[in-house]
Amino acid sequence: MTYGKRRKALAAAAAVLGGVLTLAACGGDDDGGKSSSSSSGGKEQNKVDAAAAKEASKAQIKIAQKDGSTNAGITADNAKVTVSDGTLVSVKMTTDKGTPVEGTISPDKTSWQPKAQLERSTKYKIVVEAVDSANRKATENSSFTTVSPTNSFIGAFTPEDGSTVGVGMPVSINFDKPIKDRKAVQSHIEVNSSSGQKVVGHWFGDQRIDFRPQDYWKANSDVTLKLDLDGVEGAPGVKGVQKKTVSFKIGHSQVSTVDTKSHQMTVVRDGKTIKTIPISAGSPENPTYNGKMVISEKFKETRMDGSTVGFTKGDGKGEYDIKDVPHAMRLSTSGTFIHGNYWGSGIFGVANTSHGCIGLQDKQGADDPNTSGAWFFTNSQIGDVVEVKNSPDKTIAPENGLNGWNMDWNAWVAGSATGA
Repeated sequence: MTYGKRRKALAAAAAVLGGVLTLAACGGDDDGGKSSSSSSGGKEQNKVDAAAAKEASKAQIKIAQKDGSTNAGITADNAKVTVSDGTLVSVKMTTDKGTPVEGTISPDKTSWQPKAQLERSTKYKIVVEAVDSANRKATENSSFTTVSPTNSFIGAFTPEDGSTVGVGMPVSINFDKPIKDRKAVQSHIEVNSSSGQKVVGHWFGDQRIDFRPQDYWKANSDVTLKLDLDGVEGAPGVKGVQKKTVSFKIGHSQVSTVDTKSHQMTVVRDGKTIKTIPISAGSPENPTYNGKMVISEKFKETRMDGSTVGFTKGDGKGEYDIKDVPHAMRLSTSGTFIHGNYWGSGIFGVANTSHGCIGLQDKQGADDPNTSGAWFFTNSQIGDVVEVKNSPDKTIAPENGLNGWNMDWNAWVAGSATGA
């Protein structure tokens, strides 16, 4: 007889005996209900209970989410399964549509959790099997629904885990909901550097916080970001659903200075000038921003349409629309790039003619490695700094791109919700 059938037989016996006890109690007799049949039934019930207890597995399964719960978090911990006095045999987790969720049982077979974060507004089912030392099986089931986007927030962060970036790269987190309790949220975010530099967060509005030290990161250091936001209430009724550790490396130090008056860019790496490149910056009508700008994206080729950044003609079309701009690197959210230029002639090192970007001599097709544009693209990394000076324009706003270096340190610290 299998374990399941044996349990059913025991349960049936218990039901029959329970009926005997009920009849005896309802009938009544002269000795106050202490009939021989009642006494006999009690003894038999005890035997059944003892037999059931003997057959029961000692393995105790615990599923993190209570069966039927709603608004569950989506981190791996929220779906964790553990067992005591036994080992796990099988854990099957699926969505309500039957899609399996990949997970991993620990080497000692006492715990399991999903490999990746769960989806929001999704119902999940977990079926767990475990055995004790006598190989007696225990089974546990649970179903729960994860929190909806309306009642939760999550942060998109940069840089990426495992990446190598330049010394100007801040840790920037953009939340998908407005954060009302900035102190609560910031206190659950930690950024540390192997260099020992003090790192402080600064809020740009209620959905973005950037972290940086007072000066550029030290070259060849390691930085770690810890997000422990699961369950943190960022706004009334809106809780975080994120728990993650991100590590990235600071590579070499490279700061390139663009002088719009001399039309030259000086590239300095680890304190030494490695190249001087002729450039063309923004025209007098559309000058380039001054200030320290961080390379946030790189594209071997990209389209640049003036209409997307406010440069339009009378018919609404862009003042320019170049579909294959070579070696483009973003410096601001508003559309400032440093990029290759194959359509300009005789302007590099001589004149400023662009709509605000910094142009370097290049070839159409982005396939000539001997051009200035190709060289700078190849020798630059995300997070490197391009500093513009002597332009007639203003200094770029710190929140326009990853350009918080243009803010005084005291002002930066003042924008922290937790102080320095």
